[in-house]
Amino acid sequence: MVMASDETFSRAARLRGQAEFARVFERRRSAAADGLVVHACPNESGAEGVRVGLSVSRRVGNAVVRNRWKRRLREAFRRVRTRLPAGDYVVVVKTSRVPMGAEGARRVEETLVELATRLARRR
Repeated sequence: MVMASDETFSRAARLRGQAEFARVFERRRSAAADGLVVHACPNESGAEGVRVGLSVSRRVGNAVVRNRWKRRLREAFRRVRTRLPAGDYVVVVKTSRVPMGAEGARRVEETLVELATRLARRR
């Protein structure tokens, strides 16, 4: 199965490197719900678009659990990217309370959109 280019998680859609994460954390506005914390700031270049970085602590679980969370977050971001306000986001997983499976995936997507929208109103 081949995905359309707007359905991929391209390099341009990711925050890469410690400096980009640090910039979001320094200028951050944050909101939390369902064990997720979203930090946001305007894009560095002022360009329209959405970029995301992921942070999953060891407290969440072992490597298998952390990687499962990262895959889940990348998929959720890919699906809701067009509904998010422009900006750079860092998503931090604090707990693994959200159940896995289709129900959990929908909750993560809804939470991402809700938190990003809440942060955009605060800017």
